[in-house]
Amino acid sequence: MHPTSSRRAEAGKASGTQIRHSGRSRRLYTVENPKKSTTLTVMTGLFTLYCLLPLVWLVINATKSQADFVSSFGLAPGREFALWDNIVQVFSYQDGIFSRWLLNTVLYVVVGATVSTFLAALGGYALAKLDFRGKRVFLLVVLGSISVPGIALAIPQFLLFAHVGMTNTPWAVLIPSFINPFGLYLMWVFTAEAVPTGLIEAAKIDGAGEFRTFLQIALPLLAPASVTVLLFSFVSIWNNYFLPLIMLKNPDWYPLTVGINQWNKLGSSAGNGALIQNLVITSALLTIVPLIIAFLSLQRYWQSGLSLGAIKG
Repeated sequence: MHPTSSRRAEAGKASGTQIRHSGRSRRLYTVENPKKSTTLTVMTGLFTLYCLLPLVWLVINATKSQADFVSSFGLAPGREFALWDNIVQVFSYQDGIFSRWLLNTVLYVVVGATVSTFLAALGGYALAKLDFRGKRVFLLVVLGSISVPGIALAIPQFLLFAHVGMTNTPWAVLIPSFINPFGLYLMWVFTAEAVPTGLIEAAKIDGAGEFRTFLQIALPLLAPASVTVLLFSFVSIWNNYFLPLIMLKNPDWYPLTVGINQWNKLGSSAGNGALIQNLVITSALLTIVPLIIAFLSLQRYWQSGLSLGAIKG
């Protein structure tokens, strides 16, 4: 391109104004001056409404008493604001078992997501930077396992844990959460670009072993991708339902998903004097609050990891 034309195009992109070329004017669209699309705007608005409407319904109904819940419109507020009373009842109902379910879920999430992320980073580093026999076969197994839904493995996992006598224990929920094929694949792709091979070789020349090189050299460089995998694991384990349902029989080890569903069944089948739909709605609202906090607090790390991966890709 001619230097004059290049400068004209750059000036047009910066200003977002019209540029005349061969007697005709045309507008250059940039990130700062995007092209407007009515269809995309309408579709985005409908998708936003589809995502936010259930959340709005949940928040509104969590503020209602049981009487208002069954007698008022779903998106209309009740006659009294009972959110705090509902929260108190949630934590006191059935001798406060909701607190136990909450602690169980935190245990499963913290241990499972942390170990899962570390193993994914360790495996991704090995696949990207080390040469070993069977590496190609292992890559094919990882890629194939991504396409297998987790629910399809629940029954085989239950039979395996039943054979070794580990069902109805926290390990039956924790151990399957340690393996994250998608996280391993993501860390492998990220490590291949984000960790310079020369830096690893320099560490080995200085006498560092493979594990020390990973911990002190590679792992800090993988922080953005690690946060992304950690968030995915956090959400997956927090919302895990079917595996704990078939693995656990003791309510004392239930996570929130299974426990609240038991309340929902109880509230749907109970008589008029024992309806607890307001407690189910309020407990569901309390369940999603940690997810929102996690995403908001780790958002900048997550976005930087995705952006860096896109640039390097």
